[in-house]
Amino acid sequence: METRELLRRVAKGDRRALAKAITVLEDGSDGASKLLAAVRPPGRVFVLGVTGPPGTGKSTLVDRLIGVYRVKGLRVGVIAVDPTSPITGGALLGDRIRMTDHAGDDGVYIRSMASRGWSGGLSRTTSQVIQLMDTAGFDVVLIETVGIGQSDMEVVGVSHAVIVLLMPGMGDDIQMSKAGLMEIGDVYVVNKGDLEGADQMVVSLLSLVRTLRSRSPSVVKVSALTGDGLDRLDEAIEGMRASFSQGDREIRLRSIRGMMVEMAKGDLVEGFLRRTGPRVEELAKQVLAGKLTVAQAARRLED
Repeated sequence: METRELLRRVAKGDRRALAKAITVLEDGSDGASKLLAAVRPPGRVFVLGVTGPPGTGKSTLVDRLIGVYRVKGLRVGVIAVDPTSPITGGALLGDRIRMTDHAGDDGVYIRSMASRGWSGGLSRTTSQVIQLMDTAGFDVVLIETVGIGQSDMEVVGVSHAVIVLLMPGMGDDIQMSKAGLMEIGDVYVVNKGDLEGADQMVVSLLSLVRTLRSRSPSVVKVSALTGDGLDRLDEAIEGMRASFSQGDREIRLRSIRGMMVEMAKGDLVEGFLRRTGPRVEELAKQVLAGKLTVAQAARRLED
């Protein structure tokens, strides 16, 4: 199928065409460049990142948010980034069992993507898939990151707003995360709010966000499992979505800058690997033979 025809079908909401277009991007074939050259600039879809340490309930919360937006009549795209299987290279949690309730809803499209070693909690093609979902006419795109803690930072660049999900029992982790994950959120959510220590965590977070002079993020307690507190979370997000819809220049520029950097970084890494691939084996053998140190071999790769 020609690129123009594929994009025309994506823009009409053809789910099969969207799936095929995403696969083209993930494969990195010649068609990917043509597809990206023809896709329209992003600007319509509101991108909400959901990040946080493993086990905090990100998938359950995303599932709940899908329901909230569908009640409003909004079309929702989900990019669920999973750790990569070291054996197959695929997504370890690609089935997304918790979101299957929405599988038959034409207003929801869920795509699991393997991180494939990409740092920052995203996949190499996350920015590109956002653009396709924008072209497909989705109103909201939810990005669920890998969930590896403080290194889950790249989501702040490509999103218009970021939810940082935490849970009781993390204790001093909040203090240790000040310089990382705890500085990227627009909304900090304490999930599993019925557990002991939830209220204390909310107090600790409120104290922490007061020290952030450049912005005033919200703190919300919820139970993603039961739905308690979702109305307050929705209210906090809606303020940012309203600013986006009204054309807030800085919110839009933040996402565009992040997508540009992510795509450029991906191109640079791929170009480096293609250029140096044949030399890696040769240099590794020289290191093994004691002719070079690892640092010396690495520098030669850079030449």
